[in-house]
Amino acid sequence: MFFLLIYVAVFAGSAFLVTKVLAKGIRDYTSLKTVTFGDESAVRPNRAAGFISIITIFVMWGVFTGSTVLPSFLHAPGPFVGQTSFTYTAQAEGQAPDDAEVTIIVHPRGEPVEVPEVDGGDGFAKNDAIAIAQWRSGLINVQKNDEIGKGDGAQVIAINGEKIAPGETVRTANGSVTLSDKGTPNYQPSKGWQMEPLYLPAPEEVWTRTLQIASEGFRNFTLLEHLGYSLFRVVVGFILGAIVGIPLGYAMGLSNWFRGWFDPIVEFMRPVPPLALIPLVIIWAGIGEAGKIILLFLAALWIMAIAARSGVSGVKISKVHAAYSLGASKWQIMRHVIVPNSLPEIFTGARVAMGVCWGTVVAAELVAAEQGAGMMIMTASKFQNTDIVIMGIILIGVIGFGIDMLMRWAERILVPWKGKG
Repeated sequence: MFFLLIYVAVFAGSAFLVTKVLAKGIRDYTSLKTVTFGDESAVRPNRAAGFISIITIFVMWGVFTGSTVLPSFLHAPGPFVGQTSFTYTAQAEGQAPDDAEVTIIVHPRGEPVEVPEVDGGDGFAKNDAIAIAQWRSGLINVQKNDEIGKGDGAQVIAINGEKIAPGETVRTANGSVTLSDKGTPNYQPSKGWQMEPLYLPAPEEVWTRTLQIASEGFRNFTLLEHLGYSLFRVVVGFILGAIVGIPLGYAMGLSNWFRGWFDPIVEFMRPVPPLALIPLVIIWAGIGEAGKIILLFLAALWIMAIAARSGVSGVKISKVHAAYSLGASKWQIMRHVIVPNSLPEIFTGARVAMGVCWGTVVAAELVAAEQGAGMMIMTASKFQNTDIVIMGIILIGVIGFGIDMLMRWAERILVPWKGKG
């Protein structure tokens, strides 16, 4: 929620600065148009907004991971590292309450540390020292350390002079102490606002791992081979889905019988997520390459069929009547009226289908895949290699965005009449 509030604040502040302050005096007649459906020229993306949006995401990523790319004053407060202490008060039957000090050395993960020796003190509660890695917690074993343990009726009753009971927590200078249900203090160092690298590594760590895998490969295949296999599966599955789905959509849009026959099937399968089909595809096609292609084919098929059906149904009847009045045959109407006017919807469906296929390729490569970006992500997740997971997600997103841009360019070239009535 805190991250979201910061993002919303940056969005609002940059919008006001760019559109109200910096753009003051610049007359934008495009913004005065009335936005209507089909008029894509009425609203165009603000390039400054897109640039600021991307920079904001990467800056926030660096701020909350302590990235060395950013100056230290931009870093969010990090986890506590260093030496701290707290005092607990123990009470036993027939004994006056006694205090003991616990010295804690909080160290970075993976670095060796020496626990200092401390004087135990004179009472039955003995001073102690432990080492805890940052972002982790540690139990203070008073049972073994003190002369009188829980078996003899001893119990911790206060932390730093503040009363505590099992299940309660007391804040200390650099962390907190929680008393477990069995009465054992558990010290949790302050985590700060930065994310643990296990959950979100810094941008430079992801970049370094990307360069490493690009040069050394991953599980006997190069990075380009992994991406190439995923791209091949997505493209083949999408093409097969389009080859079957577009004619099916045309038939449903032009024939009452086809519409009545296939509409229940298409509308039934459309909301079924491709992930739910994995067990069935394995049973039908096995765990080889064919099963992955079939899964991506099914992911694209229904979207392309609905897009083609919507494109045909959306053709203005006045254009059809005008063609008939000029003596056009049914084939000429199909060739010169139906197909050109349905292409914008088909291209929109193709972009959606390609996005769904890219989202499905990770699931498709779950089953006995030796290559592919999805395989990289799933294998890395098993070993908690978050940097590889994020690298794979970014690469899939970049390639998917590139394909979408390529399809938009093809749409502008092949369907220049889109949005022009």
